[in-house]
Amino acid sequence: QVQLVESGGGLVQTGGSLRLSCAFSGRTFATYAMGWFRQAPGKEREFVAAITYNGGRPTSADSLNGRFTISRDNAKNTVYLQMNALKPEDTALYYCAAEKAFGILTGPNEYAYWGQGTQVTVSS
Repeated sequence: QVQLVESGGGLVQTGGSLRLSCAFSGRTFATYAMGWFRQAPGKEREFVAAITYNGGRPTSADSLNGRFTISRDNAKNTVYLQMNALKPEDTALYYCAAEKAFGILTGPNEYAYWGQGTQVTVSS
Protein backbone atom coordinates (compact mmCIF):
# COMPACT_ATOMS: atom_id res chain seq x y z
CA GLN A 1 0.00 0.00 0.00
CA VAL A 2 1.34 3.40 -0.96
CA GLN A 3 1.82 5.90 1.84
CA LEU A 4 2.52 9.59 1.33
CA VAL A 5 3.64 12.01 4.03
CA GLU A 6 3.94 15.72 3.30
CA SER A 7 6.08 18.15 5.25
CA GLY A 8 7.51 21.63 4.97
CA GLY A 9 4.39 23.74 5.27
CA GLY A 10 4.12 26.69 7.59
CA LEU A 11 3.53 30.42 7.93
CA VAL A 12 5.45 32.72 5.59
CA GLN A 13 5.21 36.37 4.62
CA THR A 14 4.20 37.56 1.18
CA GLY A 15 7.13 37.22 -1.21
CA GLY A 16 8.73 34.43 0.77
CA SER A 17 9.56 30.87 -0.21
CA LEU A 18 8.86 27.40 1.05
CA ARG A 19 9.85 23.93 -0.09
CA LEU A 20 7.39 21.14 0.49
CA SER A 21 8.46 17.51 0.60
CA CYS A 22 6.47 14.34 0.15
CA ALA A 23 7.93 11.04 1.32
CA PHE A 24 6.69 7.98 -0.57
CA SER A 25 6.70 4.42 0.77
CA GLY A 26 5.13 1.05 0.18
CA ARG A 27 5.85 0.53 -3.51
CA THR A 28 8.52 1.31 -6.10
CA PHE A 29 8.58 5.10 -6.22
CA ALA A 30 10.28 5.27 -9.60
CA THR A 31 7.20 3.76 -11.28
CA TYR A 32 4.77 6.40 -10.02
CA ALA A 33 3.74 9.71 -11.49
CA MET A 34 3.48 12.36 -8.79
CA GLY A 35 1.48 15.51 -8.33
CA TRP A 36 0.78 18.37 -5.98
CA PHE A 37 -2.67 19.82 -5.42
CA ARG A 38 -4.06 22.41 -3.06
CA GLN A 39 -7.38 23.20 -1.49
CA ALA A 40 -8.38 26.43 0.19
CA PRO A 41 -11.40 26.65 2.52
CA GLY A 42 -14.63 26.67 0.55
CA LYS A 43 -12.89 25.91 -2.74
CA GLU A 44 -12.35 22.82 -4.84
CA ARG A 45 -9.07 20.97 -4.92
CA GLU A 46 -6.92 22.40 -7.70
CA PHE A 47 -3.92 21.21 -9.64
CA VAL A 48 -0.57 22.75 -8.73
CA ALA A 49 2.17 20.68 -10.37
CA ALA A 50 3.00 17.21 -11.69
CA ILE A 51 5.98 15.17 -12.80
CA THR A 52 6.47 11.87 -14.59
CA TYR A 53 7.84 8.71 -12.99
CA ASN A 54 11.40 9.47 -14.15
CA GLY A 55 11.42 13.22 -13.46
CA GLY A 56 10.67 14.31 -16.97
CA ARG A 57 8.18 16.94 -18.06
CA PRO A 58 7.77 18.85 -14.78
CA THR A 59 4.57 20.81 -15.20
CA SER A 60 2.88 23.48 -13.11
CA ALA A 61 -0.44 25.25 -13.40
CA ASP A 62 -0.38 28.17 -15.84
CA SER A 63 -1.92 30.44 -13.21
CA LEU A 64 1.21 30.14 -11.08
CA ASN A 65 3.32 31.92 -13.72
CA GLY A 66 6.38 29.81 -13.03
CA ARG A 67 6.57 30.55 -9.31
CA PHE A 68 6.32 26.89 -8.29
CA THR A 69 8.60 24.06 -9.41
CA ILE A 70 8.15 20.34 -8.88
CA SER A 71 11.06 17.93 -8.73
CA ARG A 72 11.76 14.41 -7.49
CA ASP A 73 14.63 12.36 -6.17
CA ASN A 74 14.00 8.70 -6.94
CA ALA A 75 16.94 7.65 -4.76
CA LYS A 76 15.24 9.28 -1.76
CA ASN A 77 11.65 8.33 -2.67
CA THR A 78 10.70 11.98 -2.34
CA VAL A 79 8.96 14.60 -4.44
CA TYR A 80 9.39 18.30 -3.79
CA LEU A 81 7.50 21.50 -4.48
CA GLN A 82 9.58 24.66 -4.43
CA MET A 83 7.33 27.68 -3.97
CA ASN A 84 8.69 31.17 -4.55
CA ALA A 85 7.21 34.66 -4.48
CA LEU A 86 4.35 33.43 -2.33
CA LYS A 87 1.10 35.38 -2.19
CA PRO A 88 -1.79 35.34 0.30
CA GLU A 89 -3.92 33.57 -2.33
CA ASP A 90 -1.50 30.63 -2.18
CA THR A 91 -2.78 29.90 1.32
CA ALA A 92 -4.19 26.37 1.27
CA LEU A 93 -3.75 22.80 2.38
CA TYR A 94 -1.25 21.24 -0.02
CA TYR A 95 -1.57 17.57 -0.94
CA CYS A 96 0.81 15.16 -2.55
CA ALA A 97 -0.64 12.49 -4.85
CA ALA A 98 0.68 9.35 -6.57
CA GLU A 99 -0.45 7.11 -9.38
CA LYS A 100 1.30 4.23 -11.16
CA ALA A 101 1.53 5.74 -14.63
CA PHE A 102 3.95 6.91 -17.31
CA GLY A 103 2.46 10.27 -18.23
CA ILE A 104 1.72 13.62 -16.66
CA LEU A 105 -1.48 13.54 -14.62
CA THR A 106 -3.15 16.86 -13.84
CA GLY A 107 -6.61 15.86 -12.67
CA PRO A 108 -7.28 14.88 -9.07
CA ASN A 109 -9.43 11.96 -10.23
CA GLU A 110 -6.40 10.45 -11.99
CA TYR A 111 -4.61 9.80 -8.71
CA ALA A 112 -5.33 6.87 -6.42
CA TYR A 113 -3.09 7.75 -3.50
CA TRP A 114 -3.08 10.91 -1.39
CA GLY A 115 -1.26 12.25 1.60
CA GLN A 116 -2.88 14.02 4.55
CA GLY A 117 -1.73 17.44 3.44
CA THR A 118 0.48 20.18 4.82
CA GLN A 119 -0.81 23.67 5.57
CA VAL A 120 0.71 26.69 3.87
CA THR A 121 -0.31 30.11 5.15
CA VAL A 122 0.94 33.29 3.50
CA SER A 123 0.48 36.47 5.49
CA SER A 124 0.03 39.85 3.85
